[in-house]
Amino acid sequence: MVFEIDWVQVTGWVAAALTLSAYAMRTMLPLRVVAIGANLFFIVYSSMEGIIPTLALHSILLPFNTYRLWEILRTTRQMRTLTADAQVFEWLSPFLRPMPLEKDQYIFRKGDPTDCLYMMRSGKLLLEEIDVTLEGEQIFGEIAFFTNERTRTVSARCLDHCEIMMVDEAAFMRLYNQHPAFGLYIVRLIASRLLDGLQRSPEVYLDPKVRMAILESARRERA
Repeated sequence: MVFEIDWVQVTGWVAAALTLSAYAMRTMLPLRVVAIGANLFFIVYSSMEGIIPTLALHSILLPFNTYRLWEILRTTRQMRTLTADAQVFEWLSPFLRPMPLEKDQYIFRKGDPTDCLYMMRSGKLLLEEIDVTLEGEQIFGEIAFFTNERTRTVSARCLDHCEIMMVDEAAFMRLYNQHPAFGLYIVRLIASRLLDGLQRSPEVYLDPKVRMAILESARRERA
């Protein structure tokens, strides 16, 4: 007895196996790759068997999965190469609202509730408690969004005329949650500023109880 392989059935089983594997994937990149493979095998299988609904379904899903895969690869490239602020400013531009300020005006004070992310187009401002000066195009005011108290950790005061743009909280968090490259940029920005701030003025960032313990220890050593 000669066993003949039914390649049509093999194609169908491969398509089914790939679909099952796609459902088992935990990350999106391999999921989309396997899903595209399943679409291709189902298109071949349904064409050979004349199953029109399955053929139509996977003919629609194939370009959809291909587009999603392209989006993932594009985002991955952006996250690897994102170093300049220009791309970030471009993402923020549809949500920016002007907020011109004159010398010695405060943008926010330490302890103020968090409501906006700010971007300075031009001018110079001082973050008073940590004695840091920001000039030119800069994003600031991002750290307070990720604190438990959701209040400003420092005060920001204009040292001359400043052209400030602001983004409300809803738009900022939508960008942060839906745009991975933007989210990574914000995380890197916060990390670099926290490290710099801890080196310059650690007392600003320490818990008050920890700060008091350090001061008490210092007084005892001097005594």
